[in-house]
Amino acid sequence: MELKKLMVDTKAVWMDFPGLSGFSVEVANLSRKELTALRKRCTTQKFDRKTRQLVENLDEDKFVSEFADASVKNWKGLTVEHLETLLLVDTANQEPGAEVDYSKDNAEVLVTNSAEFDTWLNEVVFDLENFRNVSKGRSPKPARKAISE
Repeated sequence: MELKKLMVDTKAVWMDFPGLSGFSVEVANLSRKELTALRKRCTTQKFDRKTRQLVENLDEDKFVSEFADASVKNWKGLTVEHLETLLLVDTANQEPGAEVDYSKDNAEVLVTNSAEFDTWLNEVVFDLENFRNVSKGRSPKPARKAISE
């Protein structure tokens, strides 16, 4: 039996977001190989004349964009009411129960601007237990008070 043949680079599962009833996110586990490649794509090297050495600079905006794209595959049940708990948003002309559709841009905005979502995503994506014999709804941190729909 060869280990190379058993390895899987990525696997996506649906996880319930703690404390927001009905909000589930399809997240993908990132292997070390994928994370290294992602980081490499977001890093530039520049020659520093003072130290006469190559200096690496990580483009954090590009990294967040690539990370969101690689780890958040879809979601369902994210309502405007839920969004208010994750981000500072103007909901004046919005229906609280209206769903926010998944898109790569929306995922990037959520990862970039919501510390709570970003923290949860990092905990979930890098915890291998979440991707073994998948049990839907498991969450790495305790849920806060749920918002009723």
